[in-house]
Amino acid sequence: MSRGIVKWVTTTFRQLQQQIQPSRIMAEASNVGASPAPPVKLTGRAFYESIGSPKMIVAPMVDRSEFAWRLLTRSYLDEERSKSLLAYTPMFHARMFSETQRFREEFFQPTRSGLASKEKSTSPPWRDGNPALDRPLFVQFCANKPEELLDAAQYVAPYCDAVDLNLGCPQGIAKAGHYGAFLQKDWDTIYKLINTLHKDLSVPVTAKMRILETREKTLEYAKMILSAGASILTVHGRRREQKGHYTGLADWSVIRYLRDNLPPETVIFANGNILNADDIDACLAATGADGVMSAEGNLSDPTIFAKPPKEYNPREYWYGPDGKGGYRVDAVFRRYLDIIYKYCLEKDPPTRQPLYIPGDPEPEVDPKLSERPDQAQEDEPRRNKKRKRNDHGKPNPNLKPMQGHLFSLLRHLLAKHTDIRDVLARVTVGDLATFERILSMVEAAVRKGLQEEAAAAERAASQPGEDASPAVGADVPEAELTPKQKTEAKYKRPWWVCQPYIRLLPEEAIKNGSLHLSKKAMAKMALEKKTETTGDPIQRTDSSVTVPNTSEPTSGDLPKPALVCG
Repeated sequence: MSRGIVKWVTTTFRQLQQQIQPSRIMAEASNVGASPAPPVKLTGRAFYESIGSPKMIVAPMVDRSEFAWRLLTRSYLDEERSKSLLAYTPMFHARMFSETQRFREEFFQPTRSGLASKEKSTSPPWRDGNPALDRPLFVQFCANKPEELLDAAQYVAPYCDAVDLNLGCPQGIAKAGHYGAFLQKDWDTIYKLINTLHKDLSVPVTAKMRILETREKTLEYAKMILSAGASILTVHGRRREQKGHYTGLADWSVIRYLRDNLPPETVIFANGNILNADDIDACLAATGADGVMSAEGNLSDPTIFAKPPKEYNPREYWYGPDGKGGYRVDAVFRRYLDIIYKYCLEKDPPTRQPLYIPGDPEPEVDPKLSERPDQAQEDEPRRNKKRKRNDHGKPNPNLKPMQGHLFSLLRHLLAKHTDIRDVLARVTVGDLATFERILSMVEAAVRKGLQEEAAAAERAASQPGEDASPAVGADVPEAELTPKQKTEAKYKRPWWVCQPYIRLLPEEAIKNGSLHLSKKAMAKMALEKKTETTGDPIQRTDSSVTVPNTSEPTSGDLPKPALVCG
């Protein structure tokens, strides 16, 4: 290389350095004190892995999956297992959420400063989405207009891990408002809703859907949702018509079909037929899903995702003679109230005696527990039935669902102890004194149940051959058991233990007269029985019963509390 060329290269390089260096200095100076660059938005499986690859999911449920209940469910998991739990908020109406600050602050409370702005608040975390208590968390909305959904989602994005679109609500109110499962024929709208969030929201978008009339149509539906930008797809293995008396069983084989025919990197959650902890692994194996979502199973048993205590703890956990076990409802009820006190009312729970186990001295009985419910009601002053507000003047969204939660948790106990049911039916929102009284009544009932069980065990020990606690249907030949009886034989526990609510299958309800079909539905059912074929061995379905469309439009635009599950 000639000296002239070398000199030219050297001179040119120095000139470039002189041009670049000032601009670099100016750029560095301008960055002093600037906010750090926003984090990269992950999607799909990369996003799923970034939140710990959760395999257990608390479903979105109106007036049921609120902060206190999510916290109760999480409280039964150790630190390692808690990383595998994801929870959803209740479903929120996107238009109401975006338009009304009071609506936002009444139902979603990430900080004490409220949700007036879409910018992340500088106030410390409080309840919903608190990184120390309530993550990972997805916020679910129902919507049919992309701009309304995006506007609502931008308020919650700083406080959650993802925003979910409800495509699964089957209730008449969803039909009237044209959202939830009643969008499933409007693919263009669904695509726009999801794609708008995918492009313009700072956190990923996910979707929860129901299966369609055929597995092939369901696959095309799922592909469309994923192509719009959904990072996770939750599949409820029931059709839109399967609700109420027609609920039946979810069809896991359709979810398996999606798993086998969608790209392997697709993240799928399975929903349906989860009655206790054993069903979680069974569902994962049968469907190939990444995670399992529980709705009604979690309401009946908030410990559904938990393992038995690591150490022997009969004051909280029942150990059955046949190897079965479960958490005691009095212990769960007590923990639930403690969470309400500590995190919702922000005061210390009352001091209580240890829960009873056989062998403990007989405690003193509170004379108030023997009062008739109507007498106790007459003796108490009339209470304001409006939703209780905290010291800051904001409604507490965790107090209104308490009564409904306890009806689900205590369902089997209340069927036996109707006096407790009557008191619970009369309790008003925020009346913690009455809830404490109900807890005392429950503890007394459980104590009596444990004493009777211990006495029966003693009799059985002294009289060989006598069964202390005969199993459900033990005196009926297995071939003669109904599907409900077979299910109860597997899941049934004493009434003081958390356990699922087992519904009649539609065909059983028709047979015993509790469900009546129209002539048209009966004819259709008979026709389908003629062409019925044996399904996949992993399939759990009530395909022998055709479920008629019973959805009727209702007035109004907002979901009714405790009726809507996304």
